[in-house]
Amino acid sequence: MIKNEDRTTSPRMRIFFVIVAILLLASTFAIYAGIVIGQDNKDAQSAVSEEKQQRLNELAAEHQAEVDKIAGELSEKYFDTFVEYKSRVKAFNAADVTELKTEDLKKGDGDKIEDGTENVDYSAYYIGWLSDGTIFDSSLNNTSSPSALKFPLTGSTSMIQGWLEGISGMRIGGVREITIPSVLAYGETDNGVIPANSPLKFVVMLIPLKEEPEYSDEYINLYMELYYGGNSGTTTSTDDSEAEVTSGE
Repeated sequence: MIKNEDRTTSPRMRIFFVIVAILLLASTFAIYAGIVIGQDNKDAQSAVSEEKQQRLNELAAEHQAEVDKIAGELSEKYFDTFVEYKSRVKAFNAADVTELKTEDLKKGDGDKIEDGTENVDYSAYYIGWLSDGTIFDSSLNNTSSPSALKFPLTGSTSMIQGWLEGISGMRIGGVREITIPSVLAYGETDNGVIPANSPLKFVVMLIPLKEEPEYSDEYINLYMELYYGGNSGTTTSTDDSEAEVTSGE
């Protein structure tokens, strides 16, 4: 028969249970505190990121306003002249385009582009269209009823071969119609709205080189920090304007 005094808990055991209870309570509190502190840190980091993103957006807007201002000034100077050449956009027989052809619509009086594959010291307004008369890209703000010109394209060696060869021999201020066979355009590859094996036509007006303003160092550093997790560590700005033009890439 088990006696009652044998079933009681010894003082040492009671102390042990108290210590265990205290440790469990402490660990529970520590976990809870860690969660709260972690959430607070996360919220703080999120608030900082939002502030930086807002500042990045402000800098982007300031840059775009500067670009638009220059584009507007150039448009006032060149729009009336260039928009007249929109009448050149007409359907043509794709099968007839077997070689590069050029036609000068206006002789320029500025510096000569001896070789378009090397000399990129120019800016250009352009209209590009397909054999059915569809304009696939242009410097016009609206192809159906244009009222202004976008920022001009900056010369680049990354343009399609037909463009590079087609502007060779032009002078700044000149206007030229360029007919490009598909092999000197995008060949057998689709490019956006341009189907494979498409010959292209362009009207191109060359003007003195006018590059877009560079992004500020603050913008670049913020962009790198937010989207690439670190500072760019450079003061060299980036110009993305050419990436938006489908005609010459």
